[in-house]
Amino acid sequence: MTDAEASVYAVIVTYNPDLETLERLLGATRSQVDGIVLVDNASGGNEETDNVISRSISVDIPVLLDSNIGLAAAQNLGVERAREAGASHVLFLDQDSIPSPDMVRIMLNTMTEISDSGRLIGAVGARYQGVHAGNESFFVRFGWFKFKRVFCSRSDQKYVRADFLISSGTLVSITALDTVGPMDEQLFIDHIDTDWFLRANAKGLLSYGVCDAVMVHGLGEATYRVWFGRWRFVPKHKPFRYYYIYRNSLLLYRRPYAPVKWIINDIVRLVFIACFFPLFSDSRLDRFKMIARGVYHGVRGVRGATILPADAGTS
Repeated sequence: MTDAEASVYAVIVTYNPDLETLERLLGATRSQVDGIVLVDNASGGNEETDNVISRSISVDIPVLLDSNIGLAAAQNLGVERAREAGASHVLFLDQDSIPSPDMVRIMLNTMTEISDSGRLIGAVGARYQGVHAGNESFFVRFGWFKFKRVFCSRSDQKYVRADFLISSGTLVSITALDTVGPMDEQLFIDHIDTDWFLRANAKGLLSYGVCDAVMVHGLGEATYRVWFGRWRFVPKHKPFRYYYIYRNSLLLYRRPYAPVKWIINDIVRLVFIACFFPLFSDSRLDRFKMIARGVYHGVRGVRGATILPADAGTS
């Protein structure tokens, strides 16, 4: 399939979005894709949000849900709407991600170049610029005891291999989605992208970060810059998110396609989170309770939307 034959639809999932940021996102995306599917995960009955989404000339297919079905289910629904509209590729975007001009064209060209070389592609992903100065993003490979950070600024390559990508800014073909399967709705909100890329890797579909494809993106509701062996930018999430982060990690460890390298890397990450937040974060007790409950349910194999707080979101 050539670039001219490709039909790219953006799939955006929202929950109580900042409307100004959402308008910027839609404006920056609309000219780069063939259509936009926007799935709103029941933004607390917010009439203003509903009006903006349903009346926006940038949104081709608005889907306003009556209940929060979770990020994975909303993404799957968006993919199905895009498929019905004739999409050959889907671009996943979070509600707070702003793509740069030509981001989609660059990623699509890169995907075509890699595919023409005979390699099977799971997805390609954009490089993001954090909202904090100096927060340069990187792509990730699995080491034995920590994730290997691959920076575009330290490479003269147009694209780099990545073992997984964050979902926002990821371009994936419908063919790859059919091969790997849909997002796991039982995970609800966290590790959805991790699970999909682990499955893709197990099937021999490779993924790449595209250095010239850039977007502005924020991780979590805030970001800390801390020294822990080196300067790190650590995202802060709402307390309930730590339940899903820990629970879903334990669920994925048992899956046959989860490699030992990733499991070790992820355990190190979870230990760091548990050590970091007692020192720097507010709501320490709430976070510890969520972590403890997540570990308990992860060990027991509990899945699905166990916690549905009123402020549950997608960021």
